[in-house]
Amino acid sequence: MSKSLLKLVFLLITAVSISAQKISRFDQICERTSAFDSHKDLSKALKTADSLYKSAQNPLDEVKSLLLTAQLYHKAGDLKKSLCFGENANSLVNQIDNPEWAAHVDIFLARQYRQVSLYKRSKKYILIGLDTAPRIADIPKKHELVGILNQEMAYYEIETGNYSQAVLYIERSLQSFEKINIKGEDKTRAASYQLLGDIYFKLVDYTVSENYYRKAEELLKEKSSCTLGLVYNGLGGIRLKQKNWKDADLYLNKAESIADTSRSLRLKKAVYSNINDYYEGTGDNYKASLYAGKYMKAYDGLSARTREFAGTVENPFKSNETSGPLNIAKNAVIIILCAALIGLIISFRLKQKKQHSKFKNIIRTRVYVKDSPQKFFNKPDDHEFSNISVEEMDDTNDESTRKRNEPIMTSETETKLLELLEEFEKGILYNSKNMSLPFLAGELNTNTKYLSYVINQHKNADFKTYINRLRITYIVDKLINDEKYRQYKISILADECGFSSHSKFASVFKAVTDFSPSAYIKHISSDNQ
Repeated sequence: MSKSLLKLVFLLITAVSISAQKISRFDQICERTSAFDSHKDLSKALKTADSLYKSAQNPLDEVKSLLLTAQLYHKAGDLKKSLCFGENANSLVNQIDNPEWAAHVDIFLARQYRQVSLYKRSKKYILIGLDTAPRIADIPKKHELVGILNQEMAYYEIETGNYSQAVLYIERSLQSFEKINIKGEDKTRAASYQLLGDIYFKLVDYTVSENYYRKAEELLKEKSSCTLGLVYNGLGGIRLKQKNWKDADLYLNKAESIADTSRSLRLKKAVYSNINDYYEGTGDNYKASLYAGKYMKAYDGLSARTREFAGTVENPFKSNETSGPLNIAKNAVIIILCAALIGLIISFRLKQKKQHSKFKNIIRTRVYVKDSPQKFFNKPDDHEFSNISVEEMDDTNDESTRKRNEPIMTSETETKLLELLEEFEKGILYNSKNMSLPFLAGELNTNTKYLSYVINQHKNADFKTYINRLRITYIVDKLINDEKYRQYKISILADECGFSSHSKFASVFKAVTDFSPSAYIKHISSDNQ
């Protein structure tokens, strides 16, 4: 073999050796599994991650494989297992001195706990990460991870409503990103700009907000990313505030196309809320109610997930290292706190029981009305309805001041008119926005004097109160027996039963039930559960 050929072989071997030093075979498999295999076959990727853990030659490789498994379960939507493997990786990485991978684990857990609304636990890992990351030897990697940790802290401050602090943390994150060239990681910087857009939107500075949304949009190459969905939703929200319906529709359609294919319940909730507002603003109540339902589904999903994790993962891997006197002291504190909490709960429940009892009485009254509406209106001392205020109607001929004992028609006419009213109560004509005393008199083929007399004499109410009672009875029946009505906005409920405005409906509803519509819906939902 010639000397030149030997030199070439030597150079090739050296190059391969140097390449292996830069990135090991183990790391290559981890990266390929995370980036490519997880998109093609998630179950196969999980098996690969498990094999990597079993073949790991050192604790650091075990940490990498555990974190890979956690990330794969996150992609699969199994957040419990994702957090479980993330916490295992955290327990292991704390036993070795590797600040870079410790920061990686802290960032992953901070994000996961934020996504299940456990913000204090998320903050705990952010602070640990910010303490660990400055010790990273690789300068570009250090700036990258410090930037992401500051970004996570901004999420926490936004959630607590501390927008000025959130802006400071985002500015720090952008300063860290500017110190390095993060190839292919523009979406990380874009997330910071999107957050700034959200903050200034909440501060009602729509010009600044839009500028930051535009910066984020320019950086995002992936047209289906969750961040881009939030950007379009933010731009749509600005157009809604400006009542620019055409542009609002354009951006919200883009946001919806991303939200519908995304697993992010937060994105869905934000987008469907804005679309609901769009249709309310344009007067399309039917579509508004459809998106109100979608919004409530996303909201309920988030709430259920938060309740589930709050009870099961707040301390999933709590160690047993503390013992003896420390354990006794902790147990004593827990007992004292529990006793105080029980006292507060008992006090609260007694108060709630009285309110709930009153609510039950209203429900029973409602069932009684449904079975025998005539008896309901004949009750002379109906305290539940005695303080009712009324919806203003075009009713210039109301005869509510007529003496009740003064007959003005034959008994046969009176009986016939009463029968017609009972038939009227079985329908829903009273929900018509055109309803008035002359209108109903025309429908029943009588005159306003006769009609007013029979209502006063047999329904113990003037015409306005009588109609409002029927309307509230109708909507209460819907709320009790049809779950979808509990998802509608109050304005939709008001329109459904003929009230001319949200405020008038709310005041009449509270006068009838002693509850606001929203409180009433909440009680019904909890009662059904």
